[in-house]
Amino acid sequence: MTPQASAPRAPRRKPSLAERVADHMRRAILMRRYGPGERLVEDHLSSELGVSRVPIREALRVLAAEGLIDLKSGRGATVAAISETAALEMVEVRALLEGLNARHAAQRRDSDVLAELRSVLARGNSATANGTAEELARLNAEYHDLLAKAGRNGILGELMKSLRERTGIVFAPNNALRARKDWEEHSRILEAIVEGDGDLAALLAARHVHRAAAAALESETEQAAE
Repeated sequence: MTPQASAPRAPRRKPSLAERVADHMRRAILMRRYGPGERLVEDHLSSELGVSRVPIREALRVLAAEGLIDLKSGRGATVAAISETAALEMVEVRALLEGLNARHAAQRRDSDVLAELRSVLARGNSATANGTAEELARLNAEYHDLLAKAGRNGILGELMKSLRERTGIVFAPNNALRARKDWEEHSRILEAIVEGDGDLAALLAARHVHRAAAAALESETEQAAE
């Protein structure tokens, strides 16, 4: 049976200015440069980022839809502060979805995506030794985006991305120790997927979410006690 030729990939669309602004602000929120409860003033953001208020407003609406900020008429925008109960509920759902996706990835084993995952895994492991917190966060997001791609279920991927963005606000930036554990767990998940062990991949992916969340919440508690 002759395999069908894969369809040519559509060229990537260049992100709009508002999308670039939203991406910058999203990273700033997830890296805690903008802290929970902090007001986001359009004029200040416009000056800081060197853009007009129009893309700022569009970016704020995007981030509000993602649950990263609270946007209220007459009161402006503030970085969302999520309760521990809400955070744990989101983590619980995210863990289930990540496990399901890892199972799909193990069943489908897309060789091209797996090669990309191996590349990101190598860079992530290297970054745990001398990379910055921002680089580790970027590579972690890239790994999870590719993992979602490996599951080859668009709806599931969208749900996971939304939950990663919303839970990201409660995940403290990884310290060096947790970063090493994260990438060790990433490696074991990928190994299970490559071997086609869906049950193990699902278990490891769900466990990874719970462990990372527990470490983040523990870090938050320690910081609050200081």
